Amino acid sequence: MDFSLTEDQRAIADMAGGLFTDFCTDEKLREFDDSGATLMQELWQTCVETGLHSLYIPEAAGGSGLGMTELMLVLEAQGKGLGLVPLWRHQVAAAALAEFAPEHFAGVLEGAASAEQVLTLSAGDQSRSTGLALSAEQNANGWLLNGIAHAVPGTAEASAAVVLVETEAGVRPVCVSFDTAGVKLVSGVMTQGESVADMELDQVQLPAEAVLPLEATEWLEIRAIAAQAALQLGVSQEQIRRTVEYVNERTQFERRIGQFQAVQMGMADCHVAVEALRSALWQLCYRIDAGLPAPSEAMATAWLACEAGHSVGHKAQHVHGGIGVDLTYPIHRFLYWSRALSLGLGGSRATLERLGDWLATHDTLGWKYDLNENQTL
Repeated sequence: MDFSLTEDQRAIADMAGGLFTDFCTDEKLREFDDSGATLMQELWQTCVETGLHSLYIPEAAGGSGLGMTELMLVLEAQGKGLGLVPLWRHQVAAAALAEFAPEHFAGVLEGAASAEQVLTLSAGDQSRSTGLALSAEQNANGWLLNGIAHAVPGTAEASAAVVLVETEAGVRPVCVSFDTAGVKLVSGVMTQGESVADMELDQVQLPAEAVLPLEATEWLEIRAIAAQAALQLGVSQEQIRRTVEYVNERTQFERRIGQFQAVQMGMADCHVAVEALRSALWQLCYRIDAGLPAPSEAMATAWLACEAGHSVGHKAQHVHGGIGVDLTYPIHRFLYWSRALSLGLGGSRATLERLGDWLATHDTLGWKYDLNENQTL
């Protein structure tokens, strides 16, 4: 199997890597933390100028029309830099509208492609033990929505959100503009600094086209998992790099702590966890771009991302000792991001239970059931 990137993909990865390296130095991140802002405005503007904000938006909707692999490379760089910009939610939400209701949302898509309008989404509510708290009923004018969409991220920067809603036929995504009558936002801030809000909907009337079809739910979730796993891959890689650098400099008992076997084994475990996540993520992105089904691959990737985030995050904090919990030292930010990403993915236990339920009802899975073994990839 050939894992080589194309020349264009390498160019995108290099551009994104350089961009986030320049804008996300420790000094700039410290200043951003102190500002209380929830968006790195200058970085976001540069993302718009370079077209990184619309890579995954289809060409017909004004975007670049590239694949999940290209978006993954950008998000990996974003994770390494901890750049707080709404890249993946904006693009995946717009791509979903372009896929399932392009005519109805033509104006929204035009604004999303130009970044005049920012979109956000919340695709992980199905993992909640209490289920969805937002419901929709059909009426003569379309859909009537009532309830709450809990902890929708990115609401301070966006003007509309794609959230999940319970209907008689099942769970479906719906696009709701924040200025719609009956919509109220109860705002807050996530641990890693991202804006978040509970969306309270009281007798909100929407046209029929605003609620996307049933198949859009899985379509959206799979891509949301790939995007967040790509961020986690970047976060964990940089976390390991910084930690290895630290343990090779820090001296304890007249020895560098990186020479202790327990520390070495812990870092080796972290490396294995990241490489396992990388392999699963690349397979998932390939299947998405190839138009192949990937429900089990997505859940496996989500579980690996949650596990890697937890394992790498806590081992990194542990070997840093007391300085690991010092907020003036940068390593704590990576743990904050890992925890936030794990919440967005639904958590490892809930994800593993969902994967187990899927496996219990599917006796054919994996590449050998949907690809010829001699097929050229």
